[in-house]
Amino acid sequence: MNSMWTQALGELVGTFILVLLGDGVVAGVSLNKSKAQGAGWIAITMGWGLAVTLGVYSAAFMGPAHLNPAVTLAFAAIGRFPWAWVAPFIIAQLIGGFLGGVVVWLQYYPHWAATDDPATTLGVFATGPAIRSYFANFISEFIGTAVLIFGLLAFSRGKWTDGLNPIGVGILITSIGLSLGGTTGYAINPARDLGPRLAHAFLPIANKGDSDWAYSWVPIVGPFLGGIAGALLFVLLP
Repeated sequence: MNSMWTQALGELVGTFILVLLGDGVVAGVSLNKSKAQGAGWIAITMGWGLAVTLGVYSAAFMGPAHLNPAVTLAFAAIGRFPWAWVAPFIIAQLIGGFLGGVVVWLQYYPHWAATDDPATTLGVFATGPAIRSYFANFISEFIGTAVLIFGLLAFSRGKWTDGLNPIGVGILITSIGLSLGGTTGYAINPARDLGPRLAHAFLPIANKGDSDWAYSWVPIVGPFLGGIAGALLFVLLP
């Protein structure tokens, strides 16, 4: 078994890949003069599903490849992960998310100046609601993350071939995005939202506005509480 620090490094690397490819597809679909501009929600959800799959593959040889503070906390809450490792994992995930956002900025560097809508720019890095209603937005993130954690735990009870498990996770993410993601952009992962949102705040991005910190608690608190609820629901099963 790898050391805690090796496993935390896996979380950083995997979350970096997840955000690089996930935010990357949003940038490609959203930013002006991108060849992928206008590809739509199907492209974004498929891109995010593949991003998660490849992020898990990139990290799984080093550790459990949570890549998501809500997963780490939920697994700890039901005794499947040591509490002493929760903080290092979450810090590593946030760093990975931040760095992923930085590299997306570099990848699409000339396109920020060509995109004069600050909301579109922020939407590459962080989630936002289709209709701003903090209660409804919180519930959406809560439900989406509960489904995610329940699904991940259900996979652990099945007889998956080890090498195929990340593909199942990617299918789960894609399904959540297609079915539940239209309300808030389905963060369902605090590191996926907060890390790149911090990158948006600090980077000298052309034509950017504010980072919408008034909303930022929703994709943090909703996933944390929803993840714990999904885990507790699962352990009630026989």
